[in-house]
Amino acid sequence: MKLYPLQFEPILKERIWGGEKLKTILNKPITSKITGESWELSTVEGDVSVVSNGGLAGKSLNDLINLNPEAILGTEVYKRFGKQFPLLFKYLDAREDLSIQVHPNDELAKKRHNSFGKTEMWYVMQADENASLIVGFKENSNADEYVENLKNKTLLSILDNVKVEVGDVFFLETGTVHAIGAGLVIAEIQQTSDITYRLYDFDRVDAAGNHRELHVDLALEAINYNKIDTYKKYSKDLNQSNTVVDCPYFTTNFLPLEGKVAVNKSGESFTVYMCVDGSFELEYEGAKFEYIKGDTVLIPAALKSFILNGKASILEIYIS
Repeated sequence: MKLYPLQFEPILKERIWGGEKLKTILNKPITSKITGESWELSTVEGDVSVVSNGGLAGKSLNDLINLNPEAILGTEVYKRFGKQFPLLFKYLDAREDLSIQVHPNDELAKKRHNSFGKTEMWYVMQADENASLIVGFKENSNADEYVENLKNKTLLSILDNVKVEVGDVFFLETGTVHAIGAGLVIAEIQQTSDITYRLYDFDRVDAAGNHRELHVDLALEAINYNKIDTYKKYSKDLNQSNTVVDCPYFTTNFLPLEGKVAVNKSGESFTVYMCVDGSFELEYEGAKFEYIKGDTVLIPAALKSFILNGKASILEIYIS
């Protein structure tokens, strides 16, 4: 199996809060006016990514991992996770506010759902004027105060609402109550999990007049009621990998590219590049692969040396 930089068919998801920016800004082949998510790299059951480029086109990510797990995942990632791809990569378009929600930690998710928890991070790619996020509580709270405000429909009064702009990064550990606000396009990196507890949905109904399911009781044990600092400051040194998030589940660097950069990897982990602005090409063994804003590429761990060339803002993700 000859490996090369791999791209995958986007898995597009209609959402009640979605819009059309995934097409107009990120060139995704959406046909709906309420497309909220493009899953770029996924092995979530029922939503497994399929290669779109080169000689391996048509094969699923799971197929490739089963054929040669160390070459795809990396020696250390394979030791730790076996043949599981441990991360999920998405772009999101919030035409309207998302529901207020929380994700359980590994222990709770394993016990209840036989799943990973869902630690995640957001990179803001586009923001309308005055767009904002909900990220945790304004002050330390508790279950009683939370339940009382939920009953009275005053939950927003105790949650931290933060105005954001392009380039802002937020790191959301499990248990953080959160919501993406209207007018934002977000790049999201998270553990492989689709476990979400929805706390409040602004009393919205779908096209059939139905409210979406809430998970109020399940969420009680999952919530971290303390005030949490989720905003991440980071350097933007040119042509260097600037650390943004370094946690047990993933490392994300910000790479502002202008010109050529030689990259050398150890083979211990795969690398994923998300092009959040501009365009670049990747040179590997004499072949060139081109990427534009909105593209996501998986570099198998076996590809240890290559060159990046162009003018772009890139998120570089791997497991360390």
